[in-house]
Amino acid sequence: MAGARISANLPPDIDPTKAPIAFGKRALPKLTEELRSPELVTQQQALMALCDLVHDPENVYQAIEIGVLHNLKILLVHHDSTVRQKTTQILYTMAMHNVGRQGLIQNGVISALTELLDDPVDICRKNMHQIFDMMAKLPEGAVGILHAGLIPSLVFKLKTESDEIQELILGTLSNCLHVEASEALATGAVTILKEKLTHSSVAIRSKAAWILLEIGIHPEGKSVLCEEVIPVLVSLLEDADPEVQAAATGALMFATVKPQGRFSALGAEAIPPLLKLVAEEISKARLSAIKTLTMLAELPEGRKTLLDHTDTFQQCLNDPCEAVQRAAKIAISVIKWKPF
Repeated sequence: MAGARISANLPPDIDPTKAPIAFGKRALPKLTEELRSPELVTQQQALMALCDLVHDPENVYQAIEIGVLHNLKILLVHHDSTVRQKTTQILYTMAMHNVGRQGLIQNGVISALTELLDDPVDICRKNMHQIFDMMAKLPEGAVGILHAGLIPSLVFKLKTESDEIQELILGTLSNCLHVEASEALATGAVTILKEKLTHSSVAIRSKAAWILLEIGIHPEGKSVLCEEVIPVLVSLLEDADPEVQAAATGALMFATVKPQGRFSALGAEAIPPLLKLVAEEISKARLSAIKTLTMLAELPEGRKTLLDHTDTFQQCLNDPCEAVQRAAKIAISVIKWKPF
């Protein structure tokens, strides 16, 4: 079923005529002056012209040098929705260039954008989240988002935003939580992400599972996964989408590092679907599945069950991937281990 999409089209009563652009080096300074104009139409026209110019990284560099970002930050809270829309569109285009991303970080644009978290216009919020998603791909951008205190707000917005924006938020969170997960854990992110694991959207299920994997990397995150999420992760091992399977298996692998996680996974009957993933040579989740089963084999009940399936691991010894071969060899030795 088709979902609603956020339109970037301008309102029908807005004249799309662009401002006359000066030639050469005078173009950007002239537009920068017009951004400060008291006339709304002049501001709108200047923004539309600037939208075209910032596709060129050389223009982005010059715009940052002459202080255009200061004016754009002011326009983020403009009363006119078209001004806010075009401003965020310009910032997103600038963020596509490395020089633009660095400029946004150095000029405090991330913090300024937080004013739009509750903007009544969908496209303004979408543009904002596109910027966050792009910025978070840089380590310093992810740190900037963390320092701006955005994580709790982003987590809670997963409850209210459209699917389209939720995907962007999940992308941002994934990169940020790779750096630091404690703030997200403190705001109950795992509970909200658990709900997203059963979402109808493949992209949302997959991204939510990848975030839980990131959370599981952190020591404090493993305990939360053990307590809340393992049964749902086990159910996703049989998801129709390979990316969802891979993310769920990876998250389960980290959760089962703790004894509590192993017992929980066994209770959720994780062994059969994990064995199925190991047997599938093209499975993206194969390596994680082998490592997870190895940890389950450390429990007497798990070892007893897996003793009847060593042939599945034997087949992996011929896998072209050396990591899979090594993991299978370790799995077999753990499964066949006997106390002296």
